[in-house]
Amino acid sequence: MSKTVKHRSNKSRLILLCLTLAAVFLLSLLLGRYPKPGFTPISVLRADPLALKIFLTLRLPRCTAAMLLGMALGCGGLIFQLIFSNPLVEPGFLGISQGAAFGAGLSIILGGQALIWMQISAAAAGLTGLALTYILAHRLRFGGWLLRLILAGIAVSALFSAGLGLVKTLADPLTQLPEMTFWLLGGLSGVTPSHLKAAIPGVVIPLTILIALRWRINILSTGDQTAFSLGLSPAKGRLLILFLAVIPVTTMISISGIVQWVGLIVPHLSRKLFGADASASLPGAIVIGGLFGLICDDFARLLFSGEIPLGILTAFLGVILFIIILTRPDTEQTC
Repeated sequence: MSKTVKHRSNKSRLILLCLTLAAVFLLSLLLGRYPKPGFTPISVLRADPLALKIFLTLRLPRCTAAMLLGMALGCGGLIFQLIFSNPLVEPGFLGISQGAAFGAGLSIILGGQALIWMQISAAAAGLTGLALTYILAHRLRFGGWLLRLILAGIAVSALFSAGLGLVKTLADPLTQLPEMTFWLLGGLSGVTPSHLKAAIPGVVIPLTILIALRWRINILSTGDQTAFSLGLSPAKGRLLILFLAVIPVTTMISISGIVQWVGLIVPHLSRKLFGADASASLPGAIVIGGLFGLICDDFARLLFSGEIPLGILTAFLGVILFIIILTRPDTEQTC
């Protein structure tokens, strides 16, 4: 297949995915138990003030947050896999998710329950987790880079998980502890318009910049020598790209809690459809991530009478998809 034909094919697939995402988003807005199970026609919203209030203050913010969460995790996972040349890493494996949850929990017990302080604390701890994983992986003396990175990520994640456990023991059991327990399960039931207003800039701006810089990501993923030959500084370039990738992830984790496996599965699906070229696979991962986040959240709130924690559902679906991907004959090509 020539480059022109492949480019047209990828463009058509991306447009189709965008249209599918728009359709699923609109469908998600119309799905709910009030005023009746199933669809909620616009005419009902106009006639029922309570239905309209639920639509604007609960359902619209939640569906938007689910889409942004999937986009952030999908984009972050693909970038981490490309930059570290490791198809088995994602924010949860690199200590970012656990670090962000620890930062948010620490902010809660220190009295900084305002969303902006939780986001700042989560972002700082998430970046710290990534830095510790990277430094520890370089200091390990055995195994290849892939193995060392995974082992370092496991160690750093365990460290922050232990720190979060310690923070929970210091929390007020009536007010602070229930809020911290939320981080361990993950969910979007508490999302409000104010949460969304604070989160959108921290997700949309970095993702837009990353899409604009996707050719740099391609170059950085090929190695230091190629980057040097094209006039780029690999160290500075990686720091910039990783910083831009971590901010959306930690921003959404400060709202949703720990939601894993999305950042691992979505990049594999994107490369399966668009190939390894970041110019196509990065926008694809963002759109596929948005779809995955919306669908998982719809199942979480509609499958049973009681809501399923989103983090549990994404882990369940993610493991199944991961096994399917690993057992396919063309796994090496997609990884």
